[in-house]
Amino acid sequence: MPTADNRLIVALDVPNALAGLEMAQRIGPQVGFYKIGLGMLTGGGLALAQELKQEHGKRIFLDLKLFDIGATIESAVRGLAQFDLDFLTVHGDPHVVRAAREGAAGSGLKILAVTILTSLDRADLDDGMIQPGDPAEITTNRATRALDAGADGVIASPREAAQIRALPEAAGKLIVTPGVRPSGAALGDQKRVATPAQAIANGADHIVVGRPVWAADDPATAAAAILAELAQA
Repeated sequence: MPTADNRLIVALDVPNALAGLEMAQRIGPQVGFYKIGLGMLTGGGLALAQELKQEHGKRIFLDLKLFDIGATIESAVRGLAQFDLDFLTVHGDPHVVRAAREGAAGSGLKILAVTILTSLDRADLDDGMIQPGDPAEITTNRATRALDAGADGVIASPREAAQIRALPEAAGKLIVTPGVRPSGAALGDQKRVATPAQAIANGADHIVVGRPVWAADDPATAAAAILAELAQA
């Protein structure tokens, strides 16, 4: 059986661990990387992460977007690192990234910094009293600071991936892009989007796709179509 193309990360944005395991089984061996987010944490998300990793050989991206004082971040990440997962998100503020790196020390857990959420546009940033300016420029600046602080990579819109990939600080670092929608798919709650092929061409190492796969009538076919597009990227 061919090796799964781990550039595709499928987000298991379903209610609980049982639904997540069922979805992974429906998708089958063609997908080798799954994202488990905050929404499933109280529904057995960590148990699902362990089962998919240890019993099914999947890679796991734990998307918690942690933010707190440094000591709390370091403690939380140290505890999470014991689960032998692959990626963990924290907010890209330098003090958070530095603490997360300390917590992950000695493990294989990669710390990915969140720049600007892909569901936000300039109006949303204004509501949150974020500094004026182009969201793409703010994203790039936050990415630079997070990478300088020791992040293993960043989460960013596919529209900003090329700008981040061009940064000297991004050499050898990961770029993971949510906000990816296959051609013809509905945008859902995302505002800064691109197709899988565009995201990879822009410098992304991994794309995250959720609703277009798990909400499809046939998730396995939906995933296969995205993988086919990636194969042509």
